[in-house]
Amino acid sequence: MKLTTRGHYSVKALLDLCFQPEYGPASVKAISDRQDLPAPYLEKLLIEMRRAELVVSIRGAHGGYQLARHPSQISLGEILSAVGESIDPLPHHTPDEGQAEDWVAFSVWNRLHQKLQQALHSISLEDLYYDARSWQASQGEGASFVV
Repeated sequence: MKLTTRGHYSVKALLDLCFQPEYGPASVKAISDRQDLPAPYLEKLLIEMRRAELVVSIRGAHGGYQLARHPSQISLGEILSAVGESIDPLPHHTPDEGQAEDWVAFSVWNRLHQKLQQALHSISLEDLYYDARSWQASQGEGASFVV
C-alpha cells in the first residue's frame, strides 16, 4: 500500500473540518492556510469528496465546505476511495497455475488486502479527531492543530 499526497491531504482537510465549531463550513483558503496545503489542489480534492457525498459546499460570504455527515459516519476507507487512492495488491497479476508458491503469495496478498480494507473502514474520522485532540492535550494549551 502506498498513499499519495491525495490521500494524505484529503484526510488532513476533513480532519480540519472536524475542528470547526458545530462542523460549520470553512473556506478552501482557510483550510489551506491552517494545514499548509496548496489551495488549488485542495479545491480539486474537496470537489471529489463532494461528489462522494463526504462534504457539502455552502455558497455565500460565510460559505465553504463542511462535512456531509457526522465524523463517526465517515471512514478513512471512504475518504481514500473518494480521491482515488487504491490499496489493491498486484492489480493485474494472475497467479501461474503451475507454481504453488505463486498461488500462495497471491493468496497472502489478497488476505492482507482484505484485512487492510477492514481496518481502513473501521477507523472513523471521529477516531482521528479524538487522536488529534489527545495529541493536542499532550502538547499543552498552546498547540495548534496541524496534521
